[in-house]
Amino acid sequence: MKKIFILMLALITGSALSAREKQEEKKKSEKVTFAVNMHCENCKARIEKNISWEKGVKDLTVNLEKKTVALIYDPRKTTEEKLKKAIEKLGFTCEIEKPDR
Repeated sequence: MKKIFILMLALITGSALSAREKQEEKKKSEKVTFAVNMHCENCKARIEKNISWEKGVKDLTVNLEKKTVALIYDPRKTTEEKLKKAIEKLGFTCEIEKPDR
């Protein structure tokens, strides 16, 4: 009986730790939005194809109408400056958009 209780306690504790780790993993993401001088669908496709493979990029949204690229990334693997340089390497100019407060 004692062994069953210890086993159940270990399972419950392990599940709680796993949920906490997932929550902490979400906190390790940051978001940055760039204003980019793209002007056509080919520009959009080029950014989507190349930037999604940059180290640390978790999600990418390219808005051609607003001329923005929004990235969710892992700050342990990359920085805003590195992401900016990656976009510029594709031949675009870009600036970090500051969020409205």
